[in-house]
Amino acid sequence: MSGAIVLRAGSLSLKATRRSVVVCGLLAAALAALALWAFTLGSFSLSLGDLMSVLTGTARNSVRTVVLEWRAPRIVAAMVFGAALAMGGAVFQSLTRNPLGSPDVIGFTTGSYTGVVLMLLAGASSYAALAAGALAGGLLTAFAVYLLAFRRGVRGFRLIIVGIAVGALLSSVNTWFSVKADVDTALRAAVWGAGSLSSIGWPAVLMSSALVAVVALVAPVAQRRMRWLELGDDTAAMLGVPVERTKLLLVVLGVAATAAVTAAAGPIVFVALAAPQIARRLTGRGSTVDLTGSALVGALLLLGADIAAQHAIPGVVLPTGAVTVCVGGAYLLVLLVRESRRGF
Repeated sequence: MSGAIVLRAGSLSLKATRRSVVVCGLLAAALAALALWAFTLGSFSLSLGDLMSVLTGTARNSVRTVVLEWRAPRIVAAMVFGAALAMGGAVFQSLTRNPLGSPDVIGFTTGSYTGVVLMLLAGASSYAALAAGALAGGLLTAFAVYLLAFRRGVRGFRLIIVGIAVGALLSSVNTWFSVKADVDTALRAAVWGAGSLSSIGWPAVLMSSALVAVVALVAPVAQRRMRWLELGDDTAAMLGVPVERTKLLLVVLGVAATAAVTAAAGPIVFVALAAPQIARRLTGRGSTVDLTGSALVGALLLLGADIAAQHAIPGVVLPTGAVTVCVGGAYLLVLLVRESRRGF
């Protein structure tokens, strides 16, 4: 399984090991199985036969409504959003060359949250307006962090430290906005800020999926540039890569992937942190430059977390973000202990 497989599409080529191809295939199969299981869960129980009847057009109206209008948007959203968060996390972890370099750790998700809160305070409620606010807030935060961390180039550790500081500042701003807003707006921002897929509908899923599709189309080129940057800025420059411009473009790519999720479901944290590292260990790669594996792991993690949020406690539906915080907190603790041991 150690041989390499080269996939070509026009002028683009993608090199992968046999192990990574097998692992991605298994992850895709596990994701499909988990999605099918998610369709059968709930107070209105369904069988695989019911799902097949929907596909063949012979299902009862009640079954069709449950599958296509109630459960499908949430299941598709969990998979698409998980993949987007994981790709954003992989981009930033590669840029910072640090497993803590995740958009929810270094403040970019908080910046997107600030953008959405401002849109809510302005009276906007459509997904397009919230998406614009999330993207603008995330990009402005990213550029602010980038400029504050820039000292004859951007180093990963400095970017993380500055990002944590800016994120803490924006978090206090978000709290202040919530206190000053009227009760209805503050309650809506608080519910949205918990990170939930409960109110997801097809319009938000389709619009965010379109943005994620653009990110996925750019991913092969981005992955190649990321691999060159991980060799070091000097080496990348010798290979003809415009280093700082490439870093800025990768920041935009990572923020766009994260903002697409934040606008629709709120700040769902720790998926972007954990998914690239889990994918790296499963595929056996020495870096986080594996956007396909990261996306599959992220989709699997978020779909599993959403299933747990709905069904782990009978009669209680939790925000999906609450589950990812619990799981991600334990993961972050393990990661910090491991990194501290390496440092000594």
